[in-house]
Amino acid sequence: MLAVFEKAIGNPPEELKLPSMGLETMKSRQDIVEIVRSLWPDSTVYSLANGNSMASSHENESPSQPRSIVVTDDIFCIITGALENKTELRRHYGLSRQATDAMVIVEAYKVLRDRAPYPSDQVIKDLEGKFAFILFDARSGKLFIAREREGCIELHWGITGDMDPWFAAMISIL
Repeated sequence: MLAVFEKAIGNPPEELKLPSMGLETMKSRQDIVEIVRSLWPDSTVYSLANGNSMASSHENESPSQPRSIVVTDDIFCIITGALENKTELRRHYGLSRQATDAMVIVEAYKVLRDRAPYPSDQVIKDLEGKFAFILFDARSGKLFIAREREGCIELHWGITGDMDPWFAAMISIL
């Protein structure tokens, strides 16, 4: 899974500021998406406003770390891995038995977003399993990225040549 966003959506933390040496060889947002498309032709790529993108592929998907994508109410969510307590969470949020892991995460986000400005850890504190996800709320321009506590699913992040942030899980070429 991959997400590449403009700085206005997600400013890279100071820790990601790289020395100017080598920046000329860094890829642009569009270049990174094209690399993913060429390496994984079956990828689903969402081209969002302002050159922002999200992508996922089911190629070489592991049964223990499946990938799921959902787009609902202008909220895009891609997850790698699995929620172990999905049945309990479906019941808690009033979702059907067919609700995927990504649907559960979107519902948890929407419930907490709409009730009050809760801290982001409130969205993930009840999620159990091995997972990493990227959620983008296009209406509000909010980007929410998380993984489980143990770090079983690697979540990589960096910056493009234009200093825009990118995030990837299960993609080792970036």
